[in-house]
Amino acid sequence: MKIVGLTGGIACGKSMLASMFKELGATVIDADEISRQLSAPGGEALPSIREAFGGFVFYPDGSLNREVLAELVFQNDEERQRLNNLMHPLIDRKVREKINTCRKMGTLVVVLDVPLLFEVGVDALADVTVCASAPQEMQIQRLYTRSGLNEEQALHRIHSQMKLEDKEKLANIVIHTDCPVEELRKEAQRLYREWTA
Repeated sequence: MKIVGLTGGIACGKSMLASMFKELGATVIDADEISRQLSAPGGEALPSIREAFGGFVFYPDGSLNREVLAELVFQNDEERQRLNNLMHPLIDRKVREKINTCRKMGTLVVVLDVPLLFEVGVDALADVTVCASAPQEMQIQRLYTRSGLNEEQALHRIHSQMKLEDKEKLANIVIHTDCPVEELRKEAQRLYREWTA
């Protein structure tokens, strides 16, 4: 079984690459999806989030107000670190459980779709690491289109992560996503063939 660690800057096309690998037959383990499940109503992380940040990041019905929490953690490095320290052990455990399930099922390729792959050490679980990359202007444009963020908000999100060039240096493979989709698909196919050979 080949374990691929997939990361990239925010709005760099990582999710698009993940879905291309999925179409080719890979099992994708999405850290953001796990995080959303952990913080959904009744989720395992909610009591710790309430304890760490207080009731104001929750709606009256007890569900998490993600917008308020995002606003808080993207403006403040300490708060973001506090949330990461709380979430990452839980996410890490779930990722490992899913990898073990894939191993038992004889899965050929597992893609770990993890924005903070290097920052939280999940790259240690991977045989090969891939970084999706795009120019900053494109990241800003995609964040505006996708989430309605203005340039200042977009830059806040971009700068809240490890520098893209540092991720590129750490990765085994860098894929530039500012190209036609068909070109990207061909590159995904080429890599997938290599991993399953």
